[in-house]
Amino acid sequence: MRLTKIATESNKIDSVADKAAQVARKRLRNIALISTLGGLLFGINTGVINGAIGYMSKPSELNLSPATEGLVTSGITLGAAFGAIFAGRLLDRLGRRGLLRYLAVFFLIFTITCAVARSAVTMIIFRVLLGLAVGGTSVIVPTYLAEISTPDIRGRLVTQNELMIVAGQLIAFVINAILGNLFSHTDNIWRYMIAFGVIPAVILFFGLFFIPESPRWLVMKNRVQEAFETLTNIRAQPTACHAEIKEIQNALSQEKEIKQATFKDLKIPWIRRLVLIGIGLGVMQQVIGINIMMYYGTTILTAAGFAHNAALIANIFNGIVSVVATLVGMSLMNRVNRRKMLTVGIIGTTFSLLLIVVISATLNTSPLLPFFVIFSTMLFLGFFQGCISPLVWLLLSEIFPQNLRGLGMGIATFFLWLSNFLVGYVFPILLAHIGMTFTFLVFVIFNLLSFIFTLKYAPETRGKSLEQIQLEFQYGDNSGVDPESK
Repeated sequence: MRLTKIATESNKIDSVADKAAQVARKRLRNIALISTLGGLLFGINTGVINGAIGYMSKPSELNLSPATEGLVTSGITLGAAFGAIFAGRLLDRLGRRGLLRYLAVFFLIFTITCAVARSAVTMIIFRVLLGLAVGGTSVIVPTYLAEISTPDIRGRLVTQNELMIVAGQLIAFVINAILGNLFSHTDNIWRYMIAFGVIPAVILFFGLFFIPESPRWLVMKNRVQEAFETLTNIRAQPTACHAEIKEIQNALSQEKEIKQATFKDLKIPWIRRLVLIGIGLGVMQQVIGINIMMYYGTTILTAAGFAHNAALIANIFNGIVSVVATLVGMSLMNRVNRRKMLTVGIIGTTFSLLLIVVISATLNTSPLLPFFVIFSTMLFLGFFQGCISPLVWLLLSEIFPQNLRGLGMGIATFFLWLSNFLVGYVFPILLAHIGMTFTFLVFVIFNLLSFIFTLKYAPETRGKSLEQIQLEFQYGDNSGVDPESK
C-alpha cells in the first residue's frame, strides 16, 4: 500500500516535470520563431526582386539598363556587407533583442521607401540601406539563438534561421506569382510585391516585445537577476539555472583574459592562411552561382522561353526545392564528412550549369528548352542548398579559434557579401551582352575553380574539437584528411 502510494506520488512528480519541460520547450520554440522572422525578412527582401525586376525594368516604370538592374538587385547585398560589420560592433552595446528591434524599424522604413521609389537611383540607394538590416540580422539572429538554446538543441535552432531564409524566398516567389498573374496589367505591380515585406517587419517589431533579452548579454551587463528570470522561463529544469548563470560568468571571465586577434596578427603565417581559407570559402559559396538563381530565376526562365507570368509560377518550384534541400542538408551535416558533402555538392552544381549551357546551345529554338532549364535550375538548387550552403556557414563557425573568431568571421563574411554583390551585379550585364549559353559557361568555370579550392584547401572538421582544428593549422597537419580514415 505504502509502496503504491510512493509510486503514485513519484509518477505525479514526473508528470509535473514533463509538463514543465514541455512548456519550456514551447516557449523556446516560440522565441526562436519570432527571432527568426529576421531570417524570413532576409529571404523575402532578397527573393522578391526575382519577380519584381522584370516589371520595374520597363520603360514606363524605372527604365532599368542591365547595369542599373544589377545594382538594384545586388545593392541589398552591398549594404549587407557593411550591416554585418556594424551589427557586430553594436551587438554588445545595445543587446541582441534591442538591436534586432532597431533593425525591424529599418526593414519597415526602407521596404516602404523601396516600394515608393520614383527612379533607379533612389531605388538603388534604398536597397543598399535595406541591406544594412539584412546584414545585421545575419549576425544577430544566429548569435541570439545560440545564446538562448541548450547544447542539445543548439544546432537545430541556429540552422532554423537558414531554413527561414529560404522559406522567405519561397514566400516571395509565391507572392510574386500571385500578384503577377492576377494583376499583370496593373501599373506599378512591382511596388505591391516589394511592399509585402512590410507585414513580417511589423510582426517582428511587435513580436520582439514578447521575447526576452539574451541571458548571456544580461549577465555581461551585470543584470544577473533578469538573466535568471529569463532562464527559468525557457529551461526544462529551473533548478539548474543558477549553475548555468555560473557557467556564463566563468565563460565571460575567460574571454576577458584571452587576447583577441587583430589585423597585425595576419603577419603570423597560420593565422593568415586560416583567414584566407575563410575568405575562400565565403567567395566560393557565392561564385558558384546560387544568387543568379535566387535573384534572377524569373529572368532566366523568361530568357529560356517561358512567358513572364508562367516564369513566375515555375520559379515557385525553385523555392520549394530550396526549402526541401535545406531540410535534407540540416539532417546530413552531422553524419557526413564536410569535404565529401562540399565536393559532391559542387560536382552537382557544375553538372547542372553545364546542362544549361548544352541545352541552351543545342535546343535554342525548341519549345522544350524552358522545361529543361527549370529542371536544371531545380537540380542546381538541390545540390547547393543541400550540400554547400549550410556547410560553408558551419565551416566558418568551426575553423576560427575563439581569439580569432571576431576577426576571421568579420573578414570572411564581408568578402562573402561583397562576392554576392558582384555576382548579382554582373549577371544581367553578361546575360545582355554574351547570352545565356556563355554566361552560364562563365559560372561553370567558377564552379571548377571552387572544386579545386575545396580539394586543396577546405579542411575536414567533423568530429574534431575547435582546439584540435587550431593545432592542425598552427603546426601544419591541416591536410583535411578525416581522422577516422587514418
